[in-house]
Amino acid sequence: MNNTRKSHYYPGGQILELVNGDITQEKVDAIINAANSHLSHGGGVAAAIARNGGQVIYDESREWVKKHGPVSHAEPAYTGGGNLPSRYVIHAVGPVWGDGDEDEKLRITVLGVLKRAEELELNSIALPAISTGIYGFPLERAAHIFLDTFQQYFSEHPASRINTVRMVLYDRNSQEVFQKAFDRWELSLNNNREK
Repeated sequence: MNNTRKSHYYPGGQILELVNGDITQEKVDAIINAANSHLSHGGGVAAAIARNGGQVIYDESREWVKKHGPVSHAEPAYTGGGNLPSRYVIHAVGPVWGDGDEDEKLRITVLGVLKRAEELELNSIALPAISTGIYGFPLERAAHIFLDTFQQYFSEHPASRINTVRMVLYDRNSQEVFQKAFDRWELSLNNNREK
């Protein structure tokens, strides 16, 4: 069972939750898949999502790429959830560490996910730590980008229909790194409010 470790409420009423567990078990409107641009779902989170979701995810992914071409950082693809508890899977392509301008590419990826969720009129989403697995993005650096991008987005869109964002972290190291980054981020927000 997935376990919420930390929560942060934005002024517009949205909530960000840090969660330990398996993203394929999340009962949200959409889970986010850390995908490659051709949606081949060969390993890591992508393979687990496609395996648990069933053939429909493979089929709809192939159709998406056939119709739209390779998936970009800014424009994630989406498919149905198949056998998953979520209605949709949003397939986001994060940057590969070492390709250049990785911080900005990850920020654009996260914003792309939020915009796609708005387009689909979703209320709740769950994300993994995109790009921090085989793509090699440093965990702590990624954590700060995720947190800062969520903060920026909900500051600029206080009436966003997305009311729940869950960062779902599977392994202990990711959980610890994100939790420390979350604590420092909240402390910084509180200090800025007091000034």
